Amino acid sequence: MVQAARSGRQNIAEGSRASATSSQTELRLLNVARSSLEELLLDYEDYLRHRRLRQWKPDCPEALAIRQVPRKFKADSPNLSDTSGLTDQERWTLYAPCLEHTDPAVRANALICLINQANFLLDQQIASLETRFIEEGGYSEQLATARLAHRVKQKTEPSAKIPPCPQSGKNAGKQFWGCSAYPDCKDVIAI
Repeated sequence: MVQAARSGRQNIAEGSRASATSSQTELRLLNVARSSLEELLLDYEDYLRHRRLRQWKPDCPEALAIRQVPRKFKADSPNLSDTSGLTDQERWTLYAPCLEHTDPAVRANALICLINQANFLLDQQIASLETRFIEEGGYSEQLATARLAHRVKQKTEPSAKIPPCPQSGKNAGKQFWGCSAYPDCKDVIAI
């Protein structure tokens, strides 16, 4: 259970760091985090089931109270818009009444609620990243597109500034580079 919990958190953090360079890596890591949290959720459900302890229904008053903690925090702390500016210890304090409860069923059920919240948020983030990846491509794809556009620009830019040869002869109407040592050197390079 400890490993699943650590894996969930670490993969979210690594996915966040990878977001700047690889959408695919970010998606992969977030999906691994989601899987780890799902494993942890099943472990807590098994814990309750094997001990014949009651598992809270999603809409029971206890589960709703857990979901209300962030809203209550916002109401009590109007200067902070969310809990992201809090330290881990301050966040722990918000949920301490449930997470440090003497009844192990309360602790397990509270953690199930928090895991479900995290999974819900991860599902939204993953769906958003997938949509953005489909519409915009990944970072590597965007770099490759930018590089190809730059190459095309390099090829077209110089010749756009060079007028075609106004004289008759083999280069009439064509663009070419002439030697800077002209008239001593009369070599040309076609563009």
